[in-house]
Amino acid sequence: MSRRTVVGLATSSALLGALAGCGGSGAAGEGETLTVYSAQHESLVRTMLEGFTEGTGIELEFRDANDSELANQIVQEGEASPADVFLTENSPAIDVVDDAGLLAPLDEATLEQVDEAFRPASGDWVGFAARSTALIYNPAEIAEDELPASMLDLADPAWEGRVAIAAGGADFQAIVSAVLALEGEDATREWLTGLARNAEIYSSNTAIMKAVDEGEVPVGITYHYYWFRDQAQDGLVGDDAELHYFRNQDPGAFVSVSGAGVLASSDQKDDAQRLVEWLTGPEAQERLAGSSALEYAVGVGVASADALPPLADLQAPAVDPGSLDAPLVTELMQEAGLL
Repeated sequence: MSRRTVVGLATSSALLGALAGCGGSGAAGEGETLTVYSAQHESLVRTMLEGFTEGTGIELEFRDANDSELANQIVQEGEASPADVFLTENSPAIDVVDDAGLLAPLDEATLEQVDEAFRPASGDWVGFAARSTALIYNPAEIAEDELPASMLDLADPAWEGRVAIAAGGADFQAIVSAVLALEGEDATREWLTGLARNAEIYSSNTAIMKAVDEGEVPVGITYHYYWFRDQAQDGLVGDDAELHYFRNQDPGAFVSVSGAGVLASSDQKDDAQRLVEWLTGPEAQERLAGSSALEYAVGVGVASADALPPLADLQAPAVDPGSLDAPLVTELMQEAGLL
């Protein structure tokens, strides 16, 4: 079951001043409460929304669960959903809700706060954070010049028993959805079949990092921030592991987007639009960049944490984040025996 939390978040004078200068979102009513279905990390979302309640008078009630659970719940609830805003960790889940026709178009001013690469062509939702695919590896087990040129090469027989994945997680499934969007169904099926033979399955990205660090497998597919967070804690889990970026528009350079959307069934759309505007605005994006989350900021003109290589340097492939097909990914992974 989802957990419910009602919070009134503290503010800073800078955020209050910025909010007072915001236009086009409509005034909030005192004592109103927005219901936010959130699959992003709780600490990051609360950090980015610090000051929202005090600055607007809008209380927030959170229902926290994982991407697929909340997306499926919204689809099942349909127009009767109590949700006003949906926040995801990866974009395929919000695409499911969008494809069901359950999202309202976002205000153009909100969309323009985020680079086009991090929002769908539909304009029905917008990215508010991002994470890059990467390969974690153990230099004691494999030299960097021996790593595959492409993430797709990990399906080759030479990698049997030598690669770790968290097949059941939303992160890995989002990566598969990018392979599907870029390479097509047949190539994705072939890649997954190879991984079903080659991969060791772990429960999470952290478990992958630990396995690579301890030499159980030489490499693992993950997102960048797990390693960077661990390094910020003196390598408690992955002190012997390193991170490799594929770049060159490889599917393994895919940048996944966390999405924010307003439910079409919401009876508080103006307030809901205001929350998404806040998340994508410069103050919230700067809070993300300065947080311990070490995910990428996507707001126009906002630099991410200094520890991270700039997004522009990662040479990510162009993928419309609104084009990712979670249901077909599930079908293909089940067919390959990975789910």
